[in-house]
Amino acid sequence: MRVERPLRLVDSHCHLDLPQFDGDREEVVTRANEKGVGLIINPGIDLDGCRRALTLAEQFAELYVAVGVHPNSADSFDADALSSLAEMAKHPKVVAIGEIGLDFHWKTSAPETQRRVFAQQLELAAELGLPVIIHSREADPEIREMVSEWIAGSLFRRSPLTQRPFAGVLHAFHGDLALAEEAYRWNFVLGLGGPVTFRNARSLRALAPQLRLDRLLLETDAPYLAPHPLRGKRNEPAYVTLVCEELAHLLARTPEEVAMQTTATALRFFGLEDRFGVDFSTHVTAVHS
Repeated sequence: MRVERPLRLVDSHCHLDLPQFDGDREEVVTRANEKGVGLIINPGIDLDGCRRALTLAEQFAELYVAVGVHPNSADSFDADALSSLAEMAKHPKVVAIGEIGLDFHWKTSAPETQRRVFAQQLELAAELGLPVIIHSREADPEIREMVSEWIAGSLFRRSPLTQRPFAGVLHAFHGDLALAEEAYRWNFVLGLGGPVTFRNARSLRALAPQLRLDRLLLETDAPYLAPHPLRGKRNEPAYVTLVCEELAHLLARTPEEVAMQTTATALRFFGLEDRFGVDFSTHVTAVHS
């Protein structure tokens, strides 16, 4: 009789530090573990959020942190904030710079302020040799321009990032195939979460089978963007299993194949191959269209 085991999964983007989890954070992590989610990455959205995430990472072995200032918090960014990020990045559980980027939807910070803050954090990532987690909302052309310039710049070319498997991820990817292929040339990966399960996300669902499986990360963006059929509820890391299963359906693969490849990519991306407890490298073959 076959015994069904949980998939081995990574939630590559979850805001476990936010107050939506204050009432049951331990239970949320336990439910994630029960579903096979053994690693959760918590990007900061501002300095206080980064500090909260680091405190949680010291409590939960599964939790690792990205430090950064979200574009919607860009007005709070100054030289002291940059120094604070550099100091926090020394923590052994910091594995990336993020969540950084541009957001021209909410307009909480002026576009020129967002660009300045984004550029400074890209420079910090190159100096520290840490991959970036990039947020883009209604700003894909500007993201393409700024990241292309960063990749081509002398600071990046001298950076330890050039020796890492990947330089960054386009979080909550919603672009087209041309942007995806440009991201591959940057040595980036793409993050897919709840929206790929939404029945009305027709363009994203049609795009998914054209994306390289070896360049995908699974994410929840919890507490936001819960996948179908839980859309509208609070999201949590355990629900990354639903993203995995739906992506497997769209790619005509098994959930086990998608879990194995995306987990292997996540471990390489965050430099955590030796800390997860399982060596996936001998079991994964790069698969792409």
